[in-house]
Amino acid sequence: MPRIVFTPQLRRLLGEVPDFDAGALVLREALAQAFAAQPRLRSYVLDDQGHVRANVAIFVDGRRLHDRVRLSDALRPDSVVHVLQALSGG
Repeated sequence: MPRIVFTPQLRRLLGEVPDFDAGALVLREALAQAFAAQPRLRSYVLDDQGHVRANVAIFVDGRRLHDRVRLSDALRPDSVVHVLQALSGG
């Protein structure tokens, strides 16, 4: 099962946000399962159109998310997805 790991910053904002084992092999479906378990996560990760927010970075197996709009990136059963707050500034 793919595992979704959320950044510690989200855990501080929302309280307990455990890592999530998803039963899906497409990122969109895996995130939907995580949001069903923790509804408040959705608004921090996705905007009103369902796209990844500009201040959020998602990595699948160490590679930056390819499709920030449709979230169609494929997952393997052993994939690890990291959801992080993107850094900005200088």
